Amino acid sequence: MSGERRELDVFEYAVLRVVPRVERGESINAGVVVYCRARSYVGACVHLDEARLRALDAAADVVGVRAALRAVEGVCAGGRAAGRAAGEDPGRRFRWLVAPRSTVVQPGPVHTGLTADPEAETERLLEELVR
Repeated sequence: MSGERRELDVFEYAVLRVVPRVERGESINAGVVVYCRARSYVGACVHLDEARLRALDAAADVVGVRAALRAVEGVCAGGRAAGRAAGEDPGRRFRWLVAPRSTVVQPGPVHTGLTADPEAETERLLEELVR
């Protein structure tokens, strides 16, 4: 076997769902949040399919949904974009983002896996579960 073996680390992820009308319970996937403790990584990738959102609710607040998704990316990025969460470690930011809530943008259940590259895993999960 040739090549270098890359060490695999445990990661956790949740799909971000947009639920335009909470009372109906219908949703579309619009992003993923990934956390890898071993690599001190927390990241999010988002993609909002506006046509699918409008199919669920023609009056959906697309601007508001996009702002909420950008806020998730900001919390993951840390710094000024994270607001009050900026001083928290990646694990605490992830736990805050995946806490259940009844808002238009909601996290799904947390799942686990193994990865050698959490950033690439974030992109892969976006392609597989959202787009």
